[in-house]
Amino acid sequence: MNTLENTLQQDLMKAMKSKDEISMGAIRSVKTAIMETRTAVGGKKDLTDDDIVKIIQKQIKQRQDSISEYVAAGRTELANAEQLEMNVLKNYAPTVLDATETEVAVANAIGETGATSMKDMGRVMKFLSDKYGSSIDRGLASGLVKSRLA
Repeated sequence: MNTLENTLQQDLMKAMKSKDEISMGAIRSVKTAIMETRTAVGGKKDLTDDDIVKIIQKQIKQRQDSISEYVAAGRTELANAEQLEMNVLKNYAPTVLDATETEVAVANAIGETGATSMKDMGRVMKFLSDKYGSSIDRGLASGLVKSRLA
């Protein structure tokens, strides 16, 4: 097991001892997703911390989508439960750059890669991905790159 997976396991044990149902549910869902990734056909057997962070970010995104749907349906109690689990998961994910920081990162990436047209978008996105990893919102960055290179 790698360090993030060990941390999740230790935190799960703490949550079980303290009977923290919300943390237990959130951490178990991540551990289940990790196991599914490992056992999927063609799945990676050895996951890195970065792989696990991506799984956690996917879980966070799923909860954000669920919250939106629950609020739209008037199910605030379910939305609140999802929000609490999402807050637990955010403790394991790196902080994502906000919109202003992403704009600065995109401007720097375009400058450093010498991008001038949409043909260079892939190079800019690769630069951002290599430099910032999972701490940048790729959807937001992509939109900003498109608007600057168009």
